Amino acid sequence: MRALPRLAPPLLLATALIWSSAGPAGAAAPPSKVPEAVGWDGAVSTVSADATAAGIEVLRAGGNAVDAAVAAAAALGVTEPYSSGIGGGGYFVYYDHATGRVHTIDGREKAGRTADSGLFLENGKPLAFPDAVTSGLSVGVPGTAATWDAALREWGSRSLAENLAPAERIADDGFVVNATFRGMTQDNYSRFKDFPDTAKLFLPGGGLPEVGSLLRNPDLAATYRQLGKDGSKAFYQGDIGRDVVNTLQRPPVDPGSGRTARPGKVDASDLAAYRVRPQAPTHVAYRDYDVYSIAPSSSGGTTVGEALGILEDGDVGDYSSTQYYHHFLEASRIAFADRNRWVGDPRYSDVPTHELLSPRYAASRACLISPDRALTSPLAPGDPRHPADCADTGQAVPESYEGQNTTHLTVADRWGNVVAYTLSIEQTGGSGITVPGRGFLLNNELTDFDFAPLAAGVPDPNLPGPGKRPRSSMSPTVVLRDGEPLLATGSPGGATIITTTLQVLLGRLDRGLSLEQAIAAPRASQRNTAATQAEPGFLALPERSALEGLGHSFSSVAEIGAATGVERLPDGRWVAAAEPVRRGGGAAAVVRPSD
Repeated sequence: MRALPRLAPPLLLATALIWSSAGPAGAAAPPSKVPEAVGWDGAVSTVSADATAAGIEVLRAGGNAVDAAVAAAAALGVTEPYSSGIGGGGYFVYYDHATGRVHTIDGREKAGRTADSGLFLENGKPLAFPDAVTSGLSVGVPGTAATWDAALREWGSRSLAENLAPAERIADDGFVVNATFRGMTQDNYSRFKDFPDTAKLFLPGGGLPEVGSLLRNPDLAATYRQLGKDGSKAFYQGDIGRDVVNTLQRPPVDPGSGRTARPGKVDASDLAAYRVRPQAPTHVAYRDYDVYSIAPSSSGGTTVGEALGILEDGDVGDYSSTQYYHHFLEASRIAFADRNRWVGDPRYSDVPTHELLSPRYAASRACLISPDRALTSPLAPGDPRHPADCADTGQAVPESYEGQNTTHLTVADRWGNVVAYTLSIEQTGGSGITVPGRGFLLNNELTDFDFAPLAAGVPDPNLPGPGKRPRSSMSPTVVLRDGEPLLATGSPGGATIITTTLQVLLGRLDRGLSLEQAIAAPRASQRNTAATQAEPGFLALPERSALEGLGHSFSSVAEIGAATGVERLPDGRWVAAAEPVRRGGGAAAVVRPSD
């Protein structure tokens, strides 16, 4: 059996979250961020120092990984409100050490029961994307509160109220605005100013929040207290839900703004009928590892899994750097060709999940890769039900647009349980519509549907439909070795989530990088498009010219993803790892740091 790659020397060892002396006068100084921590009794990694601290607080109080994941997610709803919150949804992957099983919860938003394939059509034509986003039409039934409730009932050890307490405190006391938060607010200024409740919360005095200032959200603290007291029924059958429905059906836009904010179709019955979907994870055996992730309605598990299957027969660890990047990009290209054609909500489309992940199908697609030249996109999909070597099924299906903002957290506890949880409200700032008096933004997840068929004459599994969940790319992933947890990871970033997760896995499992190094490495994202998106750091690699010589072309993007992860070391310690730079850097911490 292949030996587990040895951990490289840590780039930065953190003993715990460090409290900085910086901050506004009279305010508690915020915890600073470190990208790696090593120690005992559990670990948490998120993009927010406050959220990571909330998870560590719960672990230290005796909570398990599920408790800490809910606590960290609730805190992210305060400090990362443009990325997540109870106005959105997500996917929860849990490894239970006592049973050795991996469980998942599909807490994706869904359309109302009156939605149809023409949800985003007006006069027979698709709405302009910005008009669809900033409207009630884009709002799906949120799944986050139901996800927390289901996860805690099945596997938690503390009450929802106990796990929400750290986030309530942060919302009441306030968090310190950083440059990333101010920048995201600025990017949304033209939308936020048109909704009085959004402007009141996020545009203090009508302007952007100052870096170093405190942003308080007492309305969200009160909402969390109500959830803790009454449970998720307060959201789906009670006062919170009524406020959600009133807001999306009658978006509270400033009448003097000139903005048309179309009403949504979700109603109280849709909220009352919402259920999360406990379901089997995707699973692929990759070399000495068992890789588990989320099944459709997300395309993350199938697409990452198919790409790993395509790479299985090659010795990725021994490839030259050029050939490694070439094979990574080609496997991504092929897997996305299949993802765009076949994956949608399995209750509405016959999604060939098992077949997409089968070794036979992977082999039939792997033969497309030549070491001497890049494939040409758009590449046509294969037929996973009737695999034939190097064959396709005709017309290629282009990639639809998917918002870039989301958040991911990873948690482990002293008992060996692990959570990988990706949650979102879709765009940065979601729909831009804050529920009055409740302190949270509503999602725009329904714009993840294709507004119209992407390819004439080709069935589209991702058109809107009544009660349907839009396809996602979220890829929360847990990796086992010999039945024991090795690592968990995931990322935000829309469709780039898939390529980011795949690149982190390959870096750690095949290329000998530490988890923190695999997360920090420069990224590229090939999604069956003519040009591969790449960060400046990737474009500066010496391998670029050789890749271009093989036929790859690149377009520059500032950054791709913002991953987090945890890893179990052979001696039982945990590594928590996060971004050193992307999205302002992430925050890693452990319960009991190594000496």
